[in-house]
Amino acid sequence: MNPVLVETRRGNWVETVHRGSYAVCDAAGSVLAGVGDASHPVLPRSAIKSMQALALFRSGAVDRFGLGDEAIALACASHLGEVEHIAGVTRTLARIGLGEADLECGAHSPSSPAARKALADSGAAPSALHNNCSGKHAGMLADALALGVPTKAYVNREHPVQQLVRACVEEVIGTNLTTEACGTDGCSIPTWAAPLTAFASGFARMATGEGLPEDLALASKRIFSAATSHPYLIRGTGALDSEAMAAFGGRLMLKIGAEGVYCGAVIDRGIGFALKIDDGSMPAAECAIANLLLAIAEPTKAERAVLAKWADKPVVNWRGIETGGTRGAANAYQKLS
Repeated sequence: MNPVLVETRRGNWVETVHRGSYAVCDAAGSVLAGVGDASHPVLPRSAIKSMQALALFRSGAVDRFGLGDEAIALACASHLGEVEHIAGVTRTLARIGLGEADLECGAHSPSSPAARKALADSGAAPSALHNNCSGKHAGMLADALALGVPTKAYVNREHPVQQLVRACVEEVIGTNLTTEACGTDGCSIPTWAAPLTAFASGFARMATGEGLPEDLALASKRIFSAATSHPYLIRGTGALDSEAMAAFGGRLMLKIGAEGVYCGAVIDRGIGFALKIDDGSMPAAECAIANLLLAIAEPTKAERAVLAKWADKPVVNWRGIETGGTRGAANAYQKLS
């Protein structure tokens, strides 16, 4: 059983605990810190969109369509469906000569409460553009066009786009992905399980370029630069990913994945990390990754202040009364030697 990473307390009593595991690795694959069983394969979900975005470069889509940092950042995003997000994805689709109807991610309401209310007030229905993965899907459509293959069914496991995405991820993490440990993500593309250590070392390789062929090293640098210079596009207003990356000013790549996953890299330290909360709690995952970054990222005072908001977060009831909080479990987060 994995150790407790997060405690939710009510008053002076620990009401709920959340177990999990994490790994912090360098580009050679050495585990620098970690707790729990980080060798157990997990589905990374959207936490590895930046790895999937490497296909934009391998396919030739970036050069063919002149895709800029905005399009690349949105390909890495799980956006909240705010106005700037929708406009950016729309621009990407227009640049490649396609439209909303070509997206196969499905429609859902904006994840941002304010954007959701604005859409409802307008009387318009949610579209595939509002799907938090629409930027990634626009990028995958660009991959299909650049490869000269049909855009229809680009989400299917056997489609050349998904085969290329899979190959890129395998090369970066140094692990073969198998159909014996895979599923279908919420946006309909395949998601492949691998150990947390593999994802952590893969992010370290993307941060440093070490152990990667030249084209993937250069592509990784461009992807991280696009994401960290446009942190709002990665998630949106009030999201931990966006707030933390903005505070770190290019030092941090951070990305959420569904069911309690976070992955990324402390770029200037050349280390990658991957974390999974066993019960899939997203508030617990936010708390855990904030505590982990406090331990490993050498944050400045300003960076520490942003992380601290998530590392020990009050719980407030419907009357606005603070009833408890969510905090990292004692001794669960190892500093690097």
